[in-house]
Amino acid sequence: MKQNSKRFRLDVWGWTTIVILLLYALFLLYPLSLLLKMAFSDGVHFTLENFAKFFSRKYYSITLLNSFKVSIAATIASVAVGVVLGYFMSAFKIRGAKLLRMCIVMATMSAPFVGAYAWIMLLGRNGVITESLSRLFGITMPDIYGFNGILLVFVTQLFPLVFLYVQGAMSKMDASLLEASENLGCTGFKRFFKVVLPLISPTVLAGALLVFVRAMSDFGTPMLIGEGYRTFTVILYNEFVGEVSQNKGFASAIAIIAILITMVVYFSQNIVAKKQAFSMNALHRIEKKKLHGFSNFIVHFITYVVVGISILPQLYVVYTSFQKTSGQIYVDGYSLQSYQDMFSRLGRSIQNTIVIPAVSLLIVVLLAVLIAYVAVRRRNVLSGAVDVISMIPYVIPGTVIGIAMISAFNREPLVLTGSMLIMVVALVVRRLPYTIRSSVAILQQIPLYVEEAALSLGSSKPKAFFTVTLPMMSSGVLSGAILSWVTLISELSTAILLYTGKTQTLTVAIYTQIVRGNYGIASAMATVLTVMTLLSLVIFNLSLIHISEPTRLLSI
Repeated sequence: MKQNSKRFRLDVWGWTTIVILLLYALFLLYPLSLLLKMAFSDGVHFTLENFAKFFSRKYYSITLLNSFKVSIAATIASVAVGVVLGYFMSAFKIRGAKLLRMCIVMATMSAPFVGAYAWIMLLGRNGVITESLSRLFGITMPDIYGFNGILLVFVTQLFPLVFLYVQGAMSKMDASLLEASENLGCTGFKRFFKVVLPLISPTVLAGALLVFVRAMSDFGTPMLIGEGYRTFTVILYNEFVGEVSQNKGFASAIAIIAILITMVVYFSQNIVAKKQAFSMNALHRIEKKKLHGFSNFIVHFITYVVVGISILPQLYVVYTSFQKTSGQIYVDGYSLQSYQDMFSRLGRSIQNTIVIPAVSLLIVVLLAVLIAYVAVRRRNVLSGAVDVISMIPYVIPGTVIGIAMISAFNREPLVLTGSMLIMVVALVVRRLPYTIRSSVAILQQIPLYVEEAALSLGSSKPKAFFTVTLPMMSSGVLSGAILSWVTLISELSTAILLYTGKTQTLTVAIYTQIVRGNYGIASAMATVLTVMTLLSLVIFNLSLIHISEPTRLLSI
């Protein structure tokens, strides 16, 4: 049996491929085609006026340049911090490593705009740290708003992504390579730059791409802390839902430009990564080395400081949620008033934050495993198309997805705007790539003969998949699912455009309270979101422990 034949067959997996293609055509390609139509139309005729307006006016070209500057700077800084910290925690024994790793993961799991809000409270013009340094030492802190503030938020939120990638790559590195370089006199920083960094470069590039895309597409952070520093996501939002005027054709043109930019970056990264790609098998894993003296102090100091800075915003938000407030001002003393006020204003926000992502996640997991299977086991023209199309949302900003969904489904024959369904559809489309990639990665490690044995014993193709292959894929599917889940419950860019009073999520509620200046209530809501995220991670870890042993035995 040759399941990986490139010839398309109209069996159960052939029909699965066709159905998935039709779903993508309806919920992704159709909305994007409408954006394209609006961008090149004045309502009646074909025109390039919207694009000419963007590139001819300095106001908009500077906006694009600003987005590039802050995204590139955030990517470079996040890669530098993430690589160094990942190397330290993989190569050296560091006290409290497990707790530090959990803090690093938590730092990237909260919504970026919550970090922006926290840093404003800490380093803003009336921030706690700003006022303390000025009062005690006469030190004037640099302005947190604009480029500096956006960069600070992005780096503290996004370097953990690179860190996790680097740790994964270091776990696959054979220690004999490092030992050989040491025997040849290549040690210390020289070994890091000459041996370690080239070996993990494909992984670093993958992490860098994710950081760039996340920074380029973020809406909440520049909206809150950017002040006069305009980015294209803010302009896009304002042009589409502006209170003074709306220009949906121009907003569509900006969206198309955003898609083209991120896709160019994505394909460029792929080309570079493929040229540097190679496989590693750790026959002898790296053993963490115990440092002594000054080196030990420096490594611990850098690690603790970086992790401390990254987790500080979340800790401060939790702290301020228990402070007394008088109107919009924090006063001395502690109380639960912010939580009482929160529950009186939440409505269905917490319920929506669980139900909408939960429904979305179920659909994500189902589609991801099916797409992964047809992409890996049933390689043909149609399955290849599914694999390519499934990655398009990976590089499209959430604001663009939201605008595309509104443009497509606010008219007959399919009206979804204002419903919970449109939020589910948008979230599934936006977060599906994460679970697909992890599912593909684990499926490629499962030998084909396992399925062939089940089929030869009389099992049907669907039964062989669900009873044999899927359980063996569970660890990879779960890894992608938890990343999808955490990003689903902290989603703002898409939700801010699609929500109504009945479908408001916790992230939208937090953002609304921050804009209104109700900081105590916002802190309480952000704390609830943090607790939900932490519980998700605990459940994820327990699930991995539960399935890891059966999966390992099946793999044997």
